[in-house]
Amino acid sequence: MVNTWDLGAMALGVDALVGDPQGWPHPVTLMGRAIGAYDRRTNRDALGPGGLRIRGMLLAIGIPLMAGGATWILIWGLGRVWSPLALATAIWITSTTVAWKGLGDAGLEVYHALTQGLPTARRAVGQIVGRDTDHLSEKDVIRAAVETLAENIVDGIVAPIVYAVVGGAALAIAYRAVNTLDSMVGYRDARYRDFGWASARLDDVMNFIPARLTVALLWVGMAILRLAPRQAWRTMRRDARRHPSPNAGIPEAMMAGGLGVRLGGLNYYGGVPSHRAELGDATRPLEPEDILRAVRVVHWTGVIIGLVLVAVGVCLWSAAQ
Repeated sequence: MVNTWDLGAMALGVDALVGDPQGWPHPVTLMGRAIGAYDRRTNRDALGPGGLRIRGMLLAIGIPLMAGGATWILIWGLGRVWSPLALATAIWITSTTVAWKGLGDAGLEVYHALTQGLPTARRAVGQIVGRDTDHLSEKDVIRAAVETLAENIVDGIVAPIVYAVVGGAALAIAYRAVNTLDSMVGYRDARYRDFGWASARLDDVMNFIPARLTVALLWVGMAILRLAPRQAWRTMRRDARRHPSPNAGIPEAMMAGGLGVRLGGLNYYGGVPSHRAELGDATRPLEPEDILRAVRVVHWTGVIIGLVLVAVGVCLWSAAQ
């Protein structure tokens, strides 16, 4: 079996080439169904805040343990039969935790949708953000796309690769389970404030280190793209703490600083207004090309991670000879 650095590099390569083909089985789909079923059966007001938190904690612990454990058992079992099959399975499963290609493609889809009219652009951006999009202006469509591209660099690229390197496919899929939990139940509304509390906090904990590693990756990527890496760093130091998430504010603030735009502001979720802290300085207005610039940052982040993985893998292989 290859080392986990090589595993991460190969999984990243598979995602970059094929992404998540439609119609293929995907672990997140299975996890989503399990989370949804548990939510429907156990998230009941009659339990009270304490009961809901306990049920939510069981969910937050159980789904990642089951997903990671099942993955470990599957790969171990296949390794007893034929090690190349076990390796191929580990690479495929790890690649499903990465969203490099999907993230870039989604950004490009919004960019091209803007040329077809605002209603089309609203529908396109509505596929990748949780906020209400029916009445977004063109500027707000662009802002939504840039913000989600920046935020998802951490949980769509950096974090799954970090956990794959640390613990192989099993830990990578366990991380993806935590991230899926947060996206499904980690809200602060009346229904999920208590039930989703543990899932949201666990996601914050698991993204803490990857979010801070992302700073270096974004700095290098922005330097290559000749954006404004120093301004991105200064903006992150000044504004990231304003974001309600201890992790999402880091890549979003860096993206705002690197592009020289202002992100954040008023969003609506289910018709309820929510004002997010403003990040960056509006040295110029947002424009559709900012989506393309953000997509390029996404792709360079993936390339840089891949180069690091390959370099370390080669060093480890050489040392073992």
